[in-house]
Amino acid sequence: MYICNYEYNILNKLKIINDPVYGFINIPYEIIFDLVQHPYFQRLRRIQQLGLTNLVYPGALHTRFHHALGAMHLMQQAIETLKSKGVEITEEESKAVTIAILLHDIGHGPFSHALEKTIIQNNHHEELSLQYMQHLNEVFDGALSRAIEIFEGKYAKQFLHQLVSSQLDMDRLDYLTRDSFFTGVYEGVVGYDRIIKMLNVHQDKLVVDAKGIYSIEKFLIARRLMYWQVYLHKTVLTAELMLIKILERAIELSNKGKRLWATSALDFFLQNRNNLNTFSSQQILERFSQLDDTDIYAAIKEWQYCDDFVLSALCKRLNNRDLLKIKLQNEAFDEATIEKVKNEVSNKYNIGAADLKYFVYNSTTKNKAYDINTDNINILFKNGSIKDVAYASDQFNISHLSQAVIKHYLCYAV
Repeated sequence: MYICNYEYNILNKLKIINDPVYGFINIPYEIIFDLVQHPYFQRLRRIQQLGLTNLVYPGALHTRFHHALGAMHLMQQAIETLKSKGVEITEEESKAVTIAILLHDIGHGPFSHALEKTIIQNNHHEELSLQYMQHLNEVFDGALSRAIEIFEGKYAKQFLHQLVSSQLDMDRLDYLTRDSFFTGVYEGVVGYDRIIKMLNVHQDKLVVDAKGIYSIEKFLIARRLMYWQVYLHKTVLTAELMLIKILERAIELSNKGKRLWATSALDFFLQNRNNLNTFSSQQILERFSQLDDTDIYAAIKEWQYCDDFVLSALCKRLNNRDLLKIKLQNEAFDEATIEKVKNEVSNKYNIGAADLKYFVYNSTTKNKAYDINTDNINILFKNGSIKDVAYASDQFNISHLSQAVIKHYLCYAV
């Protein structure tokens, strides 16, 4: 177990880190240093921020560790901005909201969102992050209590929660900035520094000063572009769907009693998937904290030689970037087209009906750049009035960004 001893630790904990996006950033509190040093947080070094996006954008190899530190840095800037405008934020609140944003993604599993509901059923990464924070709160003698309240939205000052989780939080500002930097997709560049300088608080809600409205417009448009060009790029989509199918097949085989090679961390979840409720939450957290991208990569390399055709074929394809073909369109694929593809794949690879679901599958993906019904981005005018950005903007298409764009996909082996 990790032990933090404040009394005898003589290290200088107020470090400076050289970040490729922002330059030098500071560790503002000693407890932040201790949290960063904790094995739970160090694990984020081994989890890629963008999953398999590097198969399309080779530079997209940054990690959740980078992102968490970047979001922490932006949080410090936001706090200073709000304080300069007369918003009351105590030192303890500043520390707590910084801890909350630092740990907001600590519950992410391997390849970030790609395997979120595959390894542990019915568990969102935010729920796991909260469980990790609660355990760390015990380790640090209650020092994270206020941070947890802010993270859950239970603290009296709601704007602090909005800085951590909202449609204009430090999480989004960093990942758009960082992901566009490492992918080289400059359409995703946002004016994070100007947006932060325009932040304000009105009636306990986070708002944006009116003169920052154009930066918000660009932020929303950039977010939409990043989703279609990066996060939901069709090649990224098919690669991550293949990864999910690989884990689903491995789980299916394990449930049937087949013992697959796996690291001890991965093996635990393969063997105990159906009886995780017999373990304490702390046991599961400890096991999950040992699981990262390297476990999955190692398994894929080994499973390509498995005697199960489905698992072997999928692993070989992903390992060699021989991806399934994907078609993306606005309308649903008709049943005749799907059946034709299934027959072609079945005949070509001699695949039975039971296994065909691993080589032909279709569904939908969607993108909504702005949700007008939840946690609005409000613009504060000089007369004290506020208005949702969708109605305050003179850009006609901003209101349209609140409409979900749904695209239908069909993946199949060729």
